[in-house]
Amino acid sequence: MDWYPLLNSLRIATFSTLVVYFLGIALANVVAHAHRVIKGVLDVVLTLPLVLPPTVVGYLLLIVLGPRRPFGAWVLSTFGIKLTMTWYSAIFATVVVSFPLMYRTARGAFESFDETLAAAARTLGKSDAWVFWRVKMPCCRQGIIAGSVLAFARALGEYGATSMISGYTPGTTATVSTTVYQLWRTGDDSLAFRWVLVNLAISAVVLLALNLFEQRSRDGVRPSPAQRARSAQEAGDPHVV
Repeated sequence: MDWYPLLNSLRIATFSTLVVYFLGIALANVVAHAHRVIKGVLDVVLTLPLVLPPTVVGYLLLIVLGPRRPFGAWVLSTFGIKLTMTWYSAIFATVVVSFPLMYRTARGAFESFDETLAAAARTLGKSDAWVFWRVKMPCCRQGIIAGSVLAFARALGEYGATSMISGYTPGTTATVSTTVYQLWRTGDDSLAFRWVLVNLAISAVVLLALNLFEQRSRDGVRPSPAQRARSAQEAGDPHVV
């Protein structure tokens, strides 16, 4: 069994997650503090790939990045880099389709952040950058990590846009999703089913890790029985011995 499709899928999903992590956080922070009208427009534009069919996303990427299109042709002639039908072409597709998950989750976390904490830090002379990375990000880390995991899982299972912009070449551009389709198309159902099981196992592990993290985060916030008893004693509760 050739493991290249799995390694390539993990490589693509990792690179795309790194991109959408920083891009999603930056744009989510901007939109969260934008004017209501601007926020509405930007939110529609940035979330649009979430509702578009993946094949439409792939077609739009081909219009922009194709070697016969202005931008794709310029990159090819200037740098000698082909932006389509290569393994890294799939990164463009997975970034676009997974970005809304990171953006929406991060924006929700930023909007629920208590801005009085940031104001208190600024009164101590801290810069906006310090407040963002040392106060805001730790408070919103649960949403940020959840968005990153969801983006990774979405990128790992992407097929439609990936197949259009990078195609399927064994040992070069093949991913788990495109391999499953090609094996099914050629009648190799047994090997296709093995890859389905591999994809299911990885997705289950990723989601289980996310659930465990969320549970630990809730347990860390929730006071223990001993802490509740101590607080009640300090408050003078006569029912606590």
